[in-house]
Parts: sequence; C-alpha cells; structure tokens
Amino acid sequence: MEDIKEQQSQSHGQNDEDEIITENSAFVHGEPPQDTSGPPKVDSEVEVLHEKVTKQIIKEGNGQKPSKYSTCFLHYRAWAESTQHKFEDTWHEQQPLELVLGKEKKEMTGLAIGVSSMKSGERALFHVGWELGYGKEGSFSFPNVPPMADLIYEVELIGFDETKEGKARGDMTVEERIGAADRRKMDGNALFKEDKLEEAMQQYEMAIAYMGDDFMFQLFGKYRDMALAVKNPCHLNMSACLIKLKRYEEAIGHCSIVLAEDENNVKAMFRRGKARAELGQTDAAREDFLKARKYAPEDKAIARELRLLAEQDKAVYEKQKEIYKGIFGPRPEPKPKTSNWVITLWQWLLSLIYSIFRRERVKAD
Repeated sequence: MEDIKEQQSQSHGQNDEDEIITENSAFVHGEPPQDTSGPPKVDSEVEVLHEKVTKQIIKEGNGQKPSKYSTCFLHYRAWAESTQHKFEDTWHEQQPLELVLGKEKKEMTGLAIGVSSMKSGERALFHVGWELGYGKEGSFSFPNVPPMADLIYEVELIGFDETKEGKARGDMTVEERIGAADRRKMDGNALFKEDKLEEAMQQYEMAIAYMGDDFMFQLFGKYRDMALAVKNPCHLNMSACLIKLKRYEEAIGHCSIVLAEDENNVKAMFRRGKARAELGQTDAAREDFLKARKYAPEDKAIARELRLLAEQDKAVYEKQKEIYKGIFGPRPEPKPKTSNWVITLWQWLLSLIYSIFRRERVKAD
C-alpha cells in the first residue's frame, strides 16, 4: 500500500507535506531529548512504583497503560547512577527497543516495572535499584555496567500492542510482521488526516520497528518488495510530519533511508529538497529538486520550489551588492578636466591685460 495521497493535487510534490494517520495506542514522542552529559533534571513529583523503582514524569502521555504480555516499543537512555556513565541510548542508535512485559530479560525487570506504569507518548525518568538491574555482578561486556550499580533510565513509550500470548516480533512469520506494520501505517494515515502529527508519527515509528535492519536483511524477492511497500511509505510520511513540525534534519534522514532503497523516488527527493531548503542548504536542495524534475518534468510543485530558490538566490545577490556598496561607498565621480586651449586662452588674456597695464603706466610717467 502506498503512503497517503496529497489532497487537492495529483503531483508528486504539491502539498506533499499534507499526508499521513492510529490505533488503540496513543500519542508519539515530540522533539527528541537532547543528548546531554548526564540524566535530565526533573522537578515533578516522585512516584514509588516498587521499593526499588521510582518514577518522575517528564511529559504526559494519553490512552491506556500496557498490560502483561503487551509488546511495548520504547526509546530510552540509561546511566549508572554512581558514575553517571551512559551505557545505552536507543535514540542515538535510531533503533527502538521491543519489550514484552512479563517476558523481559532479568536485567530489565526494573525497566519493565517502569514501562508498565506509562501511557503511550509518555516520557519519564526512573531510578532503579541494582537488584532489579544488572545485579551484584554487573556487566563487563555490552553494555558495560559496574557491579551493584543503581540505574537511571530516561524512557519514552512510543506505543504498544496488546497480545494475550505475548508474541514478539521475532516469533512472528514474515506475513504477520508485514501485516502488523501495515495496520500501524494505516492508523498513522488516519491520524495525519486529522492533523494529529505526533500521534501519527507514533504509528509510523512502530510500523518501522516491525521491519528493522535485522529483519529486512533476511528478505529477498517478493517478501522484500512487500516489506518495502509498507516501510518506505512510513519513512516518507514521517518526513512529511517532521517537515510540518520544523524538524528538518530528521526529515532529511527518513528521506535518505528511502533513497538508499529507491534512488529514483520522487517524493523522497522532493521532501528532502524542501527540508534542505529550509535549513539554508540551497545547493543540496536544488540538486534534489533538479533530480526530481528529471523523473517528473511536468510537476508544478517541483517547478515552484526551483523558482523560489532562484528568487532567493537573486535576493541574496542584491543584498550582498548593497552590503558591499555600504562598506566601500559609491565610486567617486571623476573631476572634469580643463581643456588645454582654454588654459592657453586665459594665459594670453592675462598677458594682454598685463601688457596694456604696463603701457598705460609708462605713458603716465
């Protein structure tokens, strides 16, 4: 299935930012948190979830909380509390974690307790005692966690699937995973049409999570084509949301993922060009638009963007002219040169007057 079609336009580019849509999970993450040297400072009330787990909400979510055996998709960062050493960051890796509540790894028990208290779209800070983390021994491989290390987690619950049997992605057939991703994509499309961009992005990100690199690497032939027919539109729709939210760098990233699989994808070229233009990367934006025009020469939106870039270049040129003019000032006008015959005439007249004056003076004497 293709990504959402533009309204009031049949072109690849026009109103291309207006496309995307969820299901019974909730809300998505907004601007990703900044990667600082340590855990964020949070002033909200501390909630005790367990004698070894406390919680502070950074951003509210909405909807229901996941139940046991829900398959949860989340981003998180993790630090050892004593050393402030960050040992995990899924935002940086751009790979959400899949966590099945009740079937999590032993070292993630405390994290699972925290996630089970969250609503979709919620972001929170958790303090977890070492007993519910990496234990007395810690971990000396990956991740590297000291012995008896209390942990701090910054977590965002993207969303979750309710499954009684707790079926993880790895246990699904190819058809089941593609089908689950496609349902998420359709839900995202519905939300986008309602201009619920954050919620729509949640659904697209969860759909993409079903088809991670490890999964795509195993596919070939018709199954790979089926997966890309869902995955690429999700990336394109994510880019459309991100452009609307003025998160241009992220939009460029999603378009580039599509172009790595389909180098002639006009939508991806157009949207990446738009995002680059907004960032002032005019040469790169023009390159994207020109390539898009090669495959869609009649597209009015592409022509419009190229025209806007040309007008912008002209405006910048005129502005630079004014700046340079102000710095160096106007060129001085040359002084008119006196002709040689005029000088000669004046010299002759002065000589004549002097001679007459001397003659009259002699007569007087």
